[in-house]
Amino acid sequence: MLEDERLDQILDAAYACFTRHGVRRTTMDDIAREARLSRPGVYQYVRNKQDAFRRLTTRLLDSSLSDARSAATARGDLAERLTGVLEVKLRLITGVWRDSPAHAAELLGVDSRQSADLLEAYETAMCELLTSAITAARPDLPKTGADEVAQLLLAFTRGLEADLTDPQAPVRRLRHGVALFVAGMDHYSEETA
Repeated sequence: MLEDERLDQILDAAYACFTRHGVRRTTMDDIAREARLSRPGVYQYVRNKQDAFRRLTTRLLDSSLSDARSAATARGDLAERLTGVLEVKLRLITGVWRDSPAHAAELLGVDSRQSADLLEAYETAMCELLTSAITAARPDLPKTGADEVAQLLLAFTRGLEADLTDPQAPVRRLRHGVALFVAGMDHYSEETA
């Protein structure tokens, strides 16, 4: 087995354990057992539980950003591309909530000391991606205006992430909200011109 495959096996096991028991209650023994490896074997790839958590978080966020970049350059009008980017973010959150309603906040909480910097970098990258998509489609909109719209879209999406009791509602509301934001950009441009 290649080293990358072994690390993926360990991170998959860590995800299973973290979603089942939470990060605090998971031990390295749990991860090793889930990965079907010895504990020393796991330590060849991750230093400790916090390292496994950070690597797992990085993998999840990098995958989400890759999907978001694809959505930003997909065919369609601005509203469809922005919706695609933000749906990727929603899918990440709803996936973790689906897999672990009891521990999702711990796994992807911005207040988590273990991953706050990773989540902040992810949010920054998402904002830059949205800003870039907006400025490419709307060169008449000043960059500061595009950045503000991107930040508002992210705040709106975070608000939708707060209530995942009906998994279809956030996506439906996201589509409607993005359409309203894009329609509002015409008014925003006229007011600032």
